[in-house]
Amino acid sequence: MHVWAATDQRTSLADVALHASRAERLGYTGLHVPEAVHDAFLLSARALAATARLRVATSVALAFPRSPMTTAYAAWDLAAFSGGRFELGLGSQVRGNVEGRFGVEWSAPVPRMREYVSALRAIFASWQHGSPLAFEGEHYRLGRMQPFFAPEPLACDPIRIALGAVGPAMTRLAGEVADALVTHPTSASPLVLRERTGPLVAEGERRAGRAPGACRVVAGGFVATGRDAAAVAAERERIREYLGFLYSTPQYAGALALHGFPDVQRELQALARAGRWSEMRARIPDALLDALVPAAPYGEIAALLRERYDGLCAALTFPAPADPADDALAAAAIAQLVG
Repeated sequence: MHVWAATDQRTSLADVALHASRAERLGYTGLHVPEAVHDAFLLSARALAATARLRVATSVALAFPRSPMTTAYAAWDLAAFSGGRFELGLGSQVRGNVEGRFGVEWSAPVPRMREYVSALRAIFASWQHGSPLAFEGEHYRLGRMQPFFAPEPLACDPIRIALGAVGPAMTRLAGEVADALVTHPTSASPLVLRERTGPLVAEGERRAGRAPGACRVVAGGFVATGRDAAAVAAERERIREYLGFLYSTPQYAGALALHGFPDVQRELQALARAGRWSEMRARIPDALLDALVPAAPYGEIAALLRERYDGLCAALTFPAPADPADDALAAAAIAQLVG
């Protein structure tokens, strides 16, 4: 199983190199780089420059504020620079951010993302094989690529494209067009992967005539671990507090209903509207936390994760220790997962 490290959204360009080199020393397969406070492509370049083996993926770069051509140039350069260690993860974001934060016109995200990925594939084929660029869609029309503007073909494997998805339509689309689906934390539990995410990805693969497993699933969920039971318990409570905030968002209600807690989201949403943030954590019951968050010390966590996730995903995320003194324990757990 592949194991990916995450990057905090506030990790700066100055700090990401140390974070990436530490992830490589710990034995991670790759590093997910977010796009929230900083530019994901700049962070990825810095992380790739600081490592020799680690794969680096935007998780996820925002597609719609960028032209497919702009995204293609950045991804191509990072792939060429790293010898193929870069992966392009894309997401749609929500309407309020696309329009209000980026000033870009909103349109139905699933058909637009389908077109966006197709445009990227057309650009990549033109650059790699010298074929004419002729892409015509509703949102993007690309028909001009003079040799002067075309980069050299890649001497490495083609760029993998991943999609971040929450809803069923985008999840099916990942199965149709993407090399990977990176789940949201709210859709990364074994139950959701088994009952919803996996079948939707498989449906998309069948629709597109792709082989089963053509789109690998990366489970980006929460894990509570540490050097001993006390550390695990503390991390579990930290995650409980975060889940209280996270699940106040209506878009994530489906996962709670699937787990048998349909009223929790409505309660959390009401507390959020009333500004009663400190009360949210108490609305996440232990049974729900048990279902959503694997919890065990470093010496036991790899076996627990394999038991829960084998056969449901090709990769998962695993937290780097907050205290570097625990790095050796974490590295041993990662080696068990990867091996």
